[in-house]
Amino acid sequence: MSSNPAELRARAAVLDAADPLAAYTAHFVPGDDLVAYLDGNSLGRPVASVPAALDAFVRTEWAGRLIRGWDELWLTRPRELGDRIGAACLGAASGQTVVADSTTVLIFKLLRAAIADQQAADARSTGTARDELVVLADEFPTDRYIVERLAVDHGLTVRWVDAPLDAGITPELAAAVVGPRTIAALFSGVAYRSAWWADMAEVTRVVRAKNARVVWDCSHAVGSVPLEFDAWGVDYAVGCSYKYLNGGPGAPAWAYVAERHHASLRNPIPGWLGAAAPFSMTEGYSPAAGVGSLVSGTPPILNMVALTEMVSLIEAAGMAAIREKSVALTSYAIELVDALIPAATVSTPRDTARRGSHLTIDHPNSAVAVQRLWAQGVIPDFRHPSGVRIGLSPLSTSFAEVERGIRALADALS
Repeated sequence: MSSNPAELRARAAVLDAADPLAAYTAHFVPGDDLVAYLDGNSLGRPVASVPAALDAFVRTEWAGRLIRGWDELWLTRPRELGDRIGAACLGAASGQTVVADSTTVLIFKLLRAAIADQQAADARSTGTARDELVVLADEFPTDRYIVERLAVDHGLTVRWVDAPLDAGITPELAAAVVGPRTIAALFSGVAYRSAWWADMAEVTRVVRAKNARVVWDCSHAVGSVPLEFDAWGVDYAVGCSYKYLNGGPGAPAWAYVAERHHASLRNPIPGWLGAAAPFSMTEGYSPAAGVGSLVSGTPPILNMVALTEMVSLIEAAGMAAIREKSVALTSYAIELVDALIPAATVSTPRDTARRGSHLTIDHPNSAVAVQRLWAQGVIPDFRHPSGVRIGLSPLSTSFAEVERGIRALADALS
């Protein structure tokens, strides 16, 4: 690829003109001083319809119905929105996905539930006492912290697994570390640093073949890569909704539990709205049926408004088309990095089949460069010790924006 600025801009214009999803960029609120937003994998832009949707919610549902809204509208919303996310993004049949809590809380809930369920199953069938949790050594900090705390609290050990800087969990690696002592494993569908998209179907098969459970953190996967949880035999999954689902800062996360685990699912944080009859106020806890039992406290209904607007856009565009544009955007970004920043190391798979919708490049000047770029309205993301993450949200990002951003990054790094 040429490094000539005029030729780079012309190439971006051609790609934008041929993009079947180009019109979707107008569905997002522009930033006043924004030159290029390259951090959609950390916080997605607000959908343009959100202000009107929030105003309508406040006026008609909140002010209009007040406390009646719970009985009329809101108690079923976490599962209704969960079903829409499941159908549009997760390949999940209805009744298996719910919106509730933060990603951290839901990972804790599901991993703790998986441990308890597997221990009970082992006690009934084999009497085997498993004592090991498996996680990558460079997994996202929250995931590692939860695994460590659960291991301490329940007398378990942690099996730390090393993966290459530009990769993540693989079926071969899973087969080498998951064994008869493994209760459960926690892996990322798309790695937060490298953007490695795991072969989730095969890794799940490997773990389940050892009679262990796997919990997938899909925070960087949902809305950026097509997922097929039911077809892949996934046990449990969690994902945030403020990255590629554009739900806004602090938006509630979602959790998926395969139907085969519903009968034995036990929420480690029981709350009244996860009870079978929450308004009966009876003594003792009897959980609601299915995935609804994962709800603990009051669902974040107001925070679901922005998320719902983005889910509607994903439903209209379709994950197949979104994935096609994601591949085109990240491939173009890598071409630009190769041409403009030859001293950088691309620490992300070049194989599109194994790459999510962001990429990390390593360069010794990264930390200073990112600070400088933010002041200029160019927003990538820094990851210690030397990584610049470039997150390209397919519906809100144009090829011209990628070209502007990478060209500015090249200048800042030099």
